[in-house]
Amino acid sequence: TIRVRFYELDPYNHVNHSVYVSYFESARVELLAEAGYSLASMRANGRSIIVSEIQTKFHASAEELDELTIETEVLEFKRVTTTWRQRILRGDELICSQDLRAALIDEHGRPVRFDDAMLDALSIFAAAPSDPEPT
Repeated sequence: TIRVRFYELDPYNHVNHSVYVSYFESARVELLAEAGYSLASMRANGRSIIVSEIQTKFHASAEELDELTIETEVLEFKRVTTTWRQRILRGDELICSQDLRAALIDEHGRPVRFDDAMLDALSIFAAAPSDPEPT
């Protein structure tokens, strides 16, 4: 969870649209660390995850001091890419949703395959097959 801070607001007292991308990124970084793949450990092993595509939908406004929950799940694993779905909720109310594609790269910026250990670690965050797409 995260509490909206004053400096994240736009002139209309809503969370600025660009801030949601940061919220989502922070949640993904925490999830990777939980799975044993902190950014520092990945860099030490010559690996990084880069974002190649983002689709964000804004469903409602968040305001100062709102407490938001960020849900993150992995929808799909391919050879060198993963697709993630994230949602920001205030209680049960959907505030923002995002689908994202990311790739695993080596220290030279070339795509590399996910190894079995990383796939196993991230699979605990895999979406159930029947999860509907947010509206």
